[in-house]
Amino acid sequence: MRRAVVASVSGLPRQFWWLWTSTLINRLGAFVATFLALYLTVERGYSASYAGLVGALYGLGGVVSSVVAGVLTDRLGRRPTMLIAQLATAVSVALLGFMEDPVAIAAVACVVGMASNGSRPAVQAMMADIVAPEDRVRAFALNYWALNMGFAISSSLAGLLAQYGYLLLFLGESVLVLVCAVVVFVKLPESRPGEGTTDSSTAEEPVRRVSMTTVVRDGRFMTVVGLNLLLALLFQQAYVSLPVTMGQAGFSSSDFGLVIATNGVLIVLLQIPVTRFIEHRSPAALLIGSALLTGYGFGLTAFAGSVALFAVSVAVWTLGEIINSPTQMGLVVRLSPTHGRGRYQGMYSLSWSVASLAAPLLGGAVIDRYGPAALWSASAVVGTVAALGYGLLLRRMNAEEPAAGTTAPETAPVPDRAPESTPVQAEAPEPAPVRDAAAAVPRTDSVA
Repeated sequence: MRRAVVASVSGLPRQFWWLWTSTLINRLGAFVATFLALYLTVERGYSASYAGLVGALYGLGGVVSSVVAGVLTDRLGRRPTMLIAQLATAVSVALLGFMEDPVAIAAVACVVGMASNGSRPAVQAMMADIVAPEDRVRAFALNYWALNMGFAISSSLAGLLAQYGYLLLFLGESVLVLVCAVVVFVKLPESRPGEGTTDSSTAEEPVRRVSMTTVVRDGRFMTVVGLNLLLALLFQQAYVSLPVTMGQAGFSSSDFGLVIATNGVLIVLLQIPVTRFIEHRSPAALLIGSALLTGYGFGLTAFAGSVALFAVSVAVWTLGEIINSPTQMGLVVRLSPTHGRGRYQGMYSLSWSVASLAAPLLGGAVIDRYGPAALWSASAVVGTVAALGYGLLLRRMNAEEPAAGTTAPETAPVPDRAPESTPVQAEAPEPAPVRDAAAAVPRTDSVA
């Protein structure tokens, strides 16, 4: 285990570890989003429907900021976008703690949603800038591990702080976000291609205009975004429909806390060793397998009648989550042109924001009309559809690969988006995504 940990963390640049540290600090202070519904219903005495409305507005803010922050990441740079988002988060979260009027609470909650999600495209783009292509899956896995470890600690710490007053949650998150901004300001230089970056790919990849229209027209990338949206809708059910299902079955909130804790514990324990196991394996098999594990893991919830069985279902879809996250991020980066990473990451983040907004509405509607069993059975179907989608997408990429031995025009390779053996036509008017699955995420002989 010690050798596996050393191998997992060695060889990454120092700048990555400061970015990782800022992510961990930021997640350690993620108090408000987790306890916002309890704060509104228990502390303030508002109805559950009002709490749902505020949660939806929080999600709506994330939808807006995903696109805006993606554009700012490419135009202003990674570092300025992160600093703007973090400073705005610190101010708006502290302000939310003092709001009393319901309209004001809803409006500020929407601003908090925009600000707190605004740094995500910039963080992911910077990580792709500073980490070598062969180390990116490992880097994204470590970052995901930090997110979940920080969430596990912040959830426990928030429960303790809430006993002394919910205002401490708002002020505590504001302070920790400010600490995160200080780390970014002091330790992280700008990494945007063409401005102080050492990314070797920029020397060979021609600088081409990338707009949001370019992203939307990129059929392969948008297919990945759509497939991720399907899986994100399932993952969001764990925090919306799962507690409702357990409550209707007579289980307590402490039972749900124990079940959902399985997710965080397994990610903290297994993310690094599982990443070591999968990093040299076929991305097609990993994405298909993770979609099936996710879908059928949630599907098992329909048959759960005890805390142990609920925990087993969580363990199954958590394994799918552990496999999917770094593999999918590696694919997203490989399909993104270097000078358009912010916009591409913004569109990818948009799928998560849309899922956080839509999942409560879809889950609640299905449970009310058809019952919990129908929702969890449908989850298995959604996971199967996502697996088929990944399989067809990567198969099509393989089919479009020029036949072995075909002579192609001699042009400079684009190492950030395809292996050196894959030629890229210089006359292409827009940056084309990689041409096959192996180019998107190398299969067996290198890290995605």
